[in-house]
This record gives sequence, structure tokens and C-alpha cells, in this order.
Amino acid sequence: MNISENIRHLREQKGLLQKEVAAELDLGISHYSKIENGQREASVKLLAKLASFYGLTIDQIVNMESDVPQEVTVEDKSLTEQVRLIQKLNDKDKETIFSIIDTMLTKQKFQEFFQQNLPNPA
Repeated sequence: MNISENIRHLREQKGLLQKEVAAELDLGISHYSKIENGQREASVKLLAKLASFYGLTIDQIVNMESDVPQEVTVEDKSLTEQVRLIQKLNDKDKETIFSIIDTMLTKQKFQEFFQQNLPNPA
């Protein structure tokens, strides 16, 4: 399938009318119809709107039939466990821990800023 067929297929899968999708994308029905019929190319901006509307990526719309790699999430289980345990603490202790973390992150950002923006004494 080509992009226009993919767009039509998505709309039909959701049981929507062309005029409903066109209205959602802020397009005239004629313009949208021409995109679905392959008489007009979909712009990247329009593909982004379609992707957002259907909860997909542009790549998923363009490459519906091919094997689009799925997003990989790498999770640090020990860090996740630590956060879960922190959430079990009383409010005062949680506030203390998050205050320490905020302070350390701010310190790191300042160090990076100064390293990037101040000349090194040679």
C-alpha cells in the first residue's frame, strides 16, 4: 500500500467519515479526499497531525505493511525499585530525599554550564 491507501485504511479502520477526519485536521473535505485518492501528496505537517490523531508515529503511517521497529524501553530495575521504596516513606522523608536530589542536579547543571561557557585557564 502507498501512503494515501494507508491513510484511507486508518480512517476506515476507525469507522470515520472523510469529513470527520478532514474537520479534525482542519482541512477542506475536497483537499482531504484528494490526499486519500492519491491526487495530492500529504505534507509532513499533515502526516504529523494524522499520526497524533491516530496515536501513531509518522513512520507507522508511511510503512504500515513493513516491519516498523517497535520502541524499546530499557528500564533500570534497581533504580525503579529504589524509587518505589522512596514512595513508601513518610512525606517529610520523601521531601528531604527529593530536595537532596534537586540540589545535586542543580549543582551538576551549574558545573556543566561553567565548563561550557568559561575559558579554561591555561
